[in-house]
Amino acid sequence: MNKVYELFKNTSPLLGMLHLKGSDPEDVLSRAKKEIDLYFDNGVDAVIVENYFGNYYHMVEVLKHLSENYKDKIYGVNCLNMDAMGFELAINYGAKFVQLDSVAGHLKERDDHSFEAFMNLYRSKTDALVFGGVRFKYQPYLSGRSLEEDLTLAKERCDAIVVTGDHTGQETDLEKIKEFRKILGEFPMIIGAGLTPDNAKVQMQYADGAIVGSYFKENYKDEGEVDKTHVKQMVELFHEIRRDKND
Repeated sequence: MNKVYELFKNTSPLLGMLHLKGSDPEDVLSRAKKEIDLYFDNGVDAVIVENYFGNYYHMVEVLKHLSENYKDKIYGVNCLNMDAMGFELAINYGAKFVQLDSVAGHLKERDDHSFEAFMNLYRSKTDALVFGGVRFKYQPYLSGRSLEEDLTLAKERCDAIVVTGDHTGQETDLEKIKEFRKILGEFPMIIGAGLTPDNAKVQMQYADGAIVGSYFKENYKDEGEVDKTHVKQMVELFHEIRRDKND
């Protein structure tokens, strides 16, 4: 827990997702700049640059912007389907953490040995924290290991576990969150999808942070525009959550 607390300086960080929507590179960067300002100006603790709608080169431009203009802010990166490039981007542009959609359970045993070597190699190259998914949305389950075995292995490969439901924007099942917490003990756990003001207080009783994307949009869907009111509402709620945890 110490590394996560040391990075965010609070007990329940709120992270905003940048989906990199846009019609062309200029539009992607312009939208991302506006979203970054909306997030940081209204109290979100960090942003994550992800090629959800955009591509690798869009990520480079947004990370350049962050590294040049937000040196005092926390930002991370998730390069979907190409974990190595996520690490490389973090190294090149000063990202404080790398999100990987899966760090255990998604590979057959033969391939998992190569993945372990990959993780050891890249973790030796950077001090960036790793937030890793287990039984993550859209990821396969191929290990044949139990959830407890995969989570135990994941704890060796990352600094926080990210838990989600099956789809983007879908509420993460509370029983799944509780099961993860029971197995993980005090190891940091972040809710990675489906958090809203209606479920946040209950779910954050068991979690140590949250990544929010869809709720921040004006239509509560990933393709929407970030809405300042939604951002402020969630930030204010997280202030209450932190006060409750610290009392």
